[in-house]
Amino acid sequence: MVANDLEKIDELIRAEEATLAQMQPASIAFAARARKALAGGVVCSWHATDPHTMYGATGSGARIRDLDGNELIDMHLGYGVMVAGHANAKVVEAVRRRVAEGTHFALSVQDAVAVAEHLAERFQVPLWRFTNSGTEATMDAVRIARAATGRDLVIRVEGCYHGSPDGLDFSSWPELAYAGPAERPVPVPHTAGIPRLYGEALRIVPFNDVEVLTRVFAEEGDRIAAMIMEPVAMNMGIVAPDDGYLAQIRELTRRHGVMLVFDEVKTGATIAYGGAIEWSGIVPDLICLAKAIGGGLPIGAVGGSEEAMGPVVSGTMEQEGTFNGNPLSMAAAKATLTEVLTKEVYAHLDELNGVLRAGFGDVKSRFGLPVTIQTLGARGGLQFADPAPRNFRERVAIDWRIVYLEHLVQLTGGVWIPNGDPWATSVAHTREDVARYVENLDRFASLLA
Repeated sequence: MVANDLEKIDELIRAEEATLAQMQPASIAFAARARKALAGGVVCSWHATDPHTMYGATGSGARIRDLDGNELIDMHLGYGVMVAGHANAKVVEAVRRRVAEGTHFALSVQDAVAVAEHLAERFQVPLWRFTNSGTEATMDAVRIARAATGRDLVIRVEGCYHGSPDGLDFSSWPELAYAGPAERPVPVPHTAGIPRLYGEALRIVPFNDVEVLTRVFAEEGDRIAAMIMEPVAMNMGIVAPDDGYLAQIRELTRRHGVMLVFDEVKTGATIAYGGAIEWSGIVPDLICLAKAIGGGLPIGAVGGSEEAMGPVVSGTMEQEGTFNGNPLSMAAAKATLTEVLTKEVYAHLDELNGVLRAGFGDVKSRFGLPVTIQTLGARGGLQFADPAPRNFRERVAIDWRIVYLEHLVQLTGGVWIPNGDPWATSVAHTREDVARYVENLDRFASLLA
């Protein structure tokens, strides 16, 4: 807990919300119109943000403009999608060229092969298929694992998020009253409309807990098809794996003939050139990608070993989707991966992280905040606890109002960050851009003090 006076924090929240309302009257007014045609006034439930819905207008480089014309340094980047920067010239040109040549054929195109070849080299697994989102990628990966093993059960980690498939959308942010004991969590549907029977095929384990995982394998290892996980948890801020944790999981899954699935929708091509595989040195059987690899266009990808992808190659399991490998998405992905997110740009991202960490350290020391920072490549975030949480239940113990207040202070100070999720930087961000984040953090700390 950063501060014990939650009434004071509530007061600060109300003041920042009032400031934001003064900044965004057009968004507030437009929401009334939007609600008449769009359910809730938004195209995705996550866009219905507090204290009011914000609408975007334009983006260029490291900045966006909202409907009111406010220019914001974008460290949200569409949940990490826009690490290439908004309207990146190389991506724009690739898409413009492809549009003029045709946008859909229900046939594979050459760029799909080029992107698959690049992903095979970059992420160390040989065979790939494409989807249109991270949700589709995780859904397909689990189905592939079941087809390859002939088993049904899937292990997922409490507090991680794997998109919205009915078979996986459990326990990503469960209410603890329904989640069972920490040493034996139970599946909790993430939202209304998900039949609980899907949870019967899931086994939930805590992050960074090999003991519980070992027990699950001992009890049901011969029934488990896959373990799907974020190798670096990013649905609860950033929670890094303990030293040796991923290696122990790799050993356990191999011992029991279980497919290890890395959900790298958030970490792929962001925390390192080769994502968490390069960062950790652990190669899974299957990997899911999306977000940053498409430069802003809808895309997802599933890669795997020859053994894992065998059912897809043979046709035993049909991996389908009318828009899979869409020419526009493939053109954007090829430009993003081979011309923008090259090995060289990660040194720039590390330089930005140096500014963020140094500024954070100064603010923390001056104000004595029990807060920790984690930066990995393009991704970063604060945890309002010291030491940082190691799993979901430690993260959920942090009062949401402190996280929300920092989000508001950054937004009224001209920096757009997610409310609780990790922030992101891009190839277009400068030292001055991220220094603004530090300036706002200083104001946030002074308000708490």
